[in-house]
Amino acid sequence: MSAPSETFDLDQMIIRNAETAAAHVRAARAAISSVIFGQETVVDQALVTILSGGHALLVGVPGLAKTKLVETMGTVLGLDARRVQFTPDLMPSDILGAEVLEESAGGKRAFRFIRGPVFAQLLMADEINRASPRTQSALLQAMQEYHVTVAGERHDLPKPFHVLATQNPLEQEGTYPLPEAQLDRFIMEIDVDYPDRDAERRILFDTTGAEETKPRAAMSVEDLMAAQRLVRRLPVGESVVEAILTLVRSARPGTGESEEQRFISWGPGPRASQALMLAVRARALLDGRYAPSLDDVVALAEPVLKHRMALSFAARAEGETVPRVIRRLAAKLG
Repeated sequence: MSAPSETFDLDQMIIRNAETAAAHVRAARAAISSVIFGQETVVDQALVTILSGGHALLVGVPGLAKTKLVETMGTVLGLDARRVQFTPDLMPSDILGAEVLEESAGGKRAFRFIRGPVFAQLLMADEINRASPRTQSALLQAMQEYHVTVAGERHDLPKPFHVLATQNPLEQEGTYPLPEAQLDRFIMEIDVDYPDRDAERRILFDTTGAEETKPRAAMSVEDLMAAQRLVRRLPVGESVVEAILTLVRSARPGTGESEEQRFISWGPGPRASQALMLAVRARALLDGRYAPSLDDVVALAEPVLKHRMALSFAARAEGETVPRVIRRLAAKLG
C-alpha cells in the first residue's frame, strides 16, 4: 500500500499537469475562435473530440466553414493535416496508398509502398458520403485500429491520428449513406448551423478585406498528446458514471428503462458509453475543471448518441425526431 505522502504527491502532480493542459487547451480554443466566428459550440465539440482521442462527423450545408475549421485546427494544434475530397470515383488506394514496382539502377525490381493521405495526424474526409461503400470502408480499419493493411503488410499510422469528416445534409442524390458500423466509429456527430447576425457581420469584414486573420499555433503535438493522456486519468464521480449508464441504456429498445423506448428501433452499444465517458472528461478539462459533472453528460448526450440510434416507423409518422427523444432522456438525469 502506498504511503499517504506518495498519494498526495501523485495528486499534486496530476493537478499541476491538469493546470498546464487546461491552459494549453484554452489557448487553442481562443486561437481557433479568432478565425472561426459564431461557431463556439462546434469548436468546443471538435476540441472535445480531439482531446478524447477520437473522430467526428461534421454535418452542415455548404459555406459554414467546416473545411476551414479543420484546416485551422491542424495549424493551432500543431498537427500534420491533410484533406481528401471524397468523390464517386475515389478508390481505396487513393486514401491508403499503393505498392509500385520499381527497378533499381542495377536492374533489380522490388515493390515499394507509397503512402496515401491517410498517413496524417489530422485527416479531413470532405463529403465522405459521396464515395462508394468500398472506399468508405477503407477508413474503417484506420479509424478503429490505427493502422492499415496493404498487400498483407501492416503500416502503422502516425500518432495522434484523427478523422474529421464532413457531410452535406441537403443534397443526397448520388450519395452513399454511411453504414451504422462506420458511424459508430465517430465519437460525435457535430451539427454546424448558420452563424448569428453579429458573427456573420464579423465574417464579412474579416474575409473580404485586404488582410484575413490567419491561424497561429497554440499547442504542439507533445502538448496535445499529454492532454489526451490526462483526459483518461481525470476522476469521474459515481453519479456521473451512473448517469452515463442510465442515459445510454435508456436509449436502447427492449430494456424497459424508459418510456421513450417505444419510439426507438435500434440504439447505442457500449461504444457510446465509452465515447461519453471520454467526452465528458475532455469537456471538463476544456472548461478548466478536473472532474466532469452531470451538466457535461446532458450537454454531450445529443452529439454522442444521435448517430447511434434510429426511430421506429411509427415514431417518425408521429413526427418524433432522434434529437427530441435524446433531450427528453437527458432531462430525466437531473
